[in-house]
Amino acid sequence: MRHARGSAPRFWSRGAPAALALTALVLTSSPATATTTATTAAPAASASAGADSHCARLDRVRVPGAERQRAACLAELTTAGTAASGHTDPADWAGLTPKDLAVPSGVPGIQIDGYFPDSSTTNTNHGWNHDAQFVLRLPDRWNGGLVVAGTPGNREQYANDRAIADWVLARGYAYAATDKGNTGLAFHRDGGAPGDAIAEWNHRLTQLTRAARAAVARRYLRPPSRTLVTGMSNGGYLVRWQLENHPELYDGGVDWEGTLWRADGPTLLHFLPQALRAYPRYAAGGPDAERARAALHTAGFPAGSEFLWPYHHQVYWDLTQRIYREELDPGYDGATEAGTPYCAPGTPGCDADYDYAARPDEVRRAVAGIALTGRIGKPLITLHGTLDVLLPIGRDSDVYARMVDDAGRGRLHRYYRIEDGTHADALVDAFPDRLRPLTPCHRSAFTALEDWLARGHRPPASRTVARPAGADAVDLLTSCPLSGRR
Repeated sequence: MRHARGSAPRFWSRGAPAALALTALVLTSSPATATTTATTAAPAASASAGADSHCARLDRVRVPGAERQRAACLAELTTAGTAASGHTDPADWAGLTPKDLAVPSGVPGIQIDGYFPDSSTTNTNHGWNHDAQFVLRLPDRWNGGLVVAGTPGNREQYANDRAIADWVLARGYAYAATDKGNTGLAFHRDGGAPGDAIAEWNHRLTQLTRAARAAVARRYLRPPSRTLVTGMSNGGYLVRWQLENHPELYDGGVDWEGTLWRADGPTLLHFLPQALRAYPRYAAGGPDAERARAALHTAGFPAGSEFLWPYHHQVYWDLTQRIYREELDPGYDGATEAGTPYCAPGTPGCDADYDYAARPDEVRRAVAGIALTGRIGKPLITLHGTLDVLLPIGRDSDVYARMVDDAGRGRLHRYYRIEDGTHADALVDAFPDRLRPLTPCHRSAFTALEDWLARGHRPPASRTVARPAGADAVDLLTSCPLSGRR
């Protein structure tokens, strides 16, 4: 059931002309309604100071179109400082990285927190109770580039701080991230029609990219020389969508296990119901267990990933199916909102029985509204773990790579299948002998993209990147050569 919204108009609505949606981003827009400036750790430089001095132009940097923004001069922009100063939310990035991932430091600069006009209120950061929140970080020692990101899952704007922001900030990039316009497990309540909440994600990243580019130019007195887009899971989906639909905004991107949406499938609405039907029979043992295992393999969950199935059944499969099905097909279970958790097949409206192919055409139209095409317009590097059992590689990035090739854009794409990688790197801590982290592979892909763009050095050909023989946990956490076996 899609909950009706109040009378206040939404800033984003499906089908709104792009010019209307982006009106607030004009550089001559009026000042934000509430802007405050705070200093921590060191006094801010005066407005007349050079662009290279500490927190230079703090009182002149604005994010165009933001309804509210708050700037702070920080001695440390990475989580080495922001976790203590209150300029990040550790709960937002919990579970996404290995516990021993190094935290860089020595990155002073400006942080701007704020939000764009929006009527939904799921994001409670800063006590604002307002969605379309963003964070923009502007290091004193700038390399000329900008990295923008959307968040994985239904998390808020700080979700990438450990996995992505810390590292790119330490390399000198400015960094911006959005909460995508709605957050939390009830994200599907946002919007007026099926698919609207996900469609807003794409709009919000486009909006932030335009605004962040302008804010960067105000801070450093020149526009960014390079704008890169990256993200994991739902954030990876946003990378794909942006490079397909707004390549003019970016120089390239890195897609980390992006979610695949296409009207003809496969999507998670195809393979998760199969997992919900088969896994309880597999877990119960007995004469039907092997048939259930085979059914899971057929659905796309790879052989050898069985040790990950109990956790994903408990934490991910049921919940993910129900809330995304509610977003795209709210009529399936009638007046019930987001289904019945862990219902037995045969229960009315049970998501274990969901059959996308049998649903009305309106469901396909909802998915088509957020679908990917493979028609990327700028260089893209995709990486995905072979033991991903939330978005199985054979039903996701393998398919997307073929879509890119079929669209005639293969020259712009590199695809690395990371042997023994899984969806969330924190699981490496639980299974260090069976899994490898994807974080260092993302960094290898990012630096490969830099070389591709700056020097014309094409990355290694697309391939399966083997787990290095004899590599220990330290090696796997700090290195991921992309030149392994094909």
